[in-house]
Formats: sequence, structure tokens, C-alpha cells
Amino acid sequence: MKHTVLLLHGALGAEAQLKFLKRELPPFYDVLSFSFGGHGGRPLGASGFSMKEFAGEIQQFILDHSLPPVHVFGYSMGGYAALTAAVAQPELFASITTLGTKFDWSPGTAALETRLLDAEKMREKVPQFAAQLEHLHAPTPLPELLTATATLLRSLGDAPLLHARNLSELEVPVQVLVGELDKTAGVDASRSFADHLPRGTFEIIMNTPHPLEKVNPDLLVNRIARFVELVQEGLA
Repeated sequence: MKHTVLLLHGALGAEAQLKFLKRELPPFYDVLSFSFGGHGGRPLGASGFSMKEFAGEIQQFILDHSLPPVHVFGYSMGGYAALTAAVAQPELFASITTLGTKFDWSPGTAALETRLLDAEKMREKVPQFAAQLEHLHAPTPLPELLTATATLLRSLGDAPLLHARNLSELEVPVQVLVGELDKTAGVDASRSFADHLPRGTFEIIMNTPHPLEKVNPDLLVNRIARFVELVQEGLA
């Protein structure tokens, strides 16, 4: 029986960035992905651009495709959205692996994360990155996407959706991965939140910063596949 694995990208990302995982995960997995609204060419949409909306997109994707409980890999924001969805509908999920997911949201941390989410500043300071984003998300205008993302992060800062209470009640197996050099997610904060999960595991990936392209792809594929197999065997 094939295991269904759903790949979720991070903020300002798109499913195209996860192609290497689709290519390298075992061929007997049914590997799926999609881009959240406003990303990868999808319109921002009239229904909103929020973490609750993204969690709802995950739930709807699973239901629309009549999928069995899925094993999820969520990078950064994708991991937060997956856990938010699982808190509401745990029966849709077989397991969740997060990488570089920031859990410790507050007004202060949100202010730090949004300080560069300005199109003009970005084009001035990191023009190549700004150009990459414009290409990745066209036809969505970059200023609109950055403004929407900043608003989303500030709303998380004001009212985090994941906390000790709801994570401690989540019975879905969760693997929390964080890079040793990840200053966005933070090792200590990631470990602290992982400790709340009844079926959680935690691992530091050494010499690894936050950007997905800096993560050893072979190691990441190994960790995802290993966790899927442990869960399927009832060992996680």
C-alpha cells in the first residue's frame, strides 16, 4: 500500500521549490503538493490570506482528493499551517514532519520577521531575491504579497494559533526538525514547543541555517522517509 505524503512550502515559497523532494522520496510513496493561495501564481483571493485560511486549504485539499490520512512535510510556515490544521482535524493526518517552523510568535518576534517585507527595501537591499520572488509568484504583484505576508505574521504575533494547550492534546505523531544555525525558528524555542507534543520527536540538524536550499537534501529525505516508516510500523 502506498503511503501518501503531502509537501507544504514556506512563506514566500511555492510548491515548485519542493520538486527535489518529490524526485528523491521513495517511488512507492504517493507524493503530492500544492501552493498556498497567493503563492506560485495563485491569486491572493477574496477569502483572506491568513494562517487559518492556509490550514483550511490543507484540510480541503485532503478532502477534495479523498486521501487517506496523510504524512505531511511542512517547511517553515507550511509546518505551522499543517499543525494548525491537525489540531482542528487530527483524523486527516498520519504524521507531520516540520522543518524550520517558527513556533514562538509574539508582537516582538513578528516585528523582527516583518522588518524587510517591503518591496522597495527588498529591491534595494536584495535585488536578486526580489526578482526571484516576482518571477516565482507572478502575476501576483510583489508589494501585495509582501504586505499580505506581513499582516499574516503580525496576526500570529498578536494571537498565536499553536500553544502548549492545544499541542499537548494533539495525538498525531510529529517530528520537529530544526537547523543548528536556524535563527528564524531557533533551536531552544523549537525544542520547547516539541516537548508539548505527546507523540513528538525533536532533532537538530547540525551546521544548517534556515533556508531550505541550505539543507542537505539526502539527509532531509532520509528523515522524512524514516519517520513515515516508523509511524506506519507503530513505532512513533
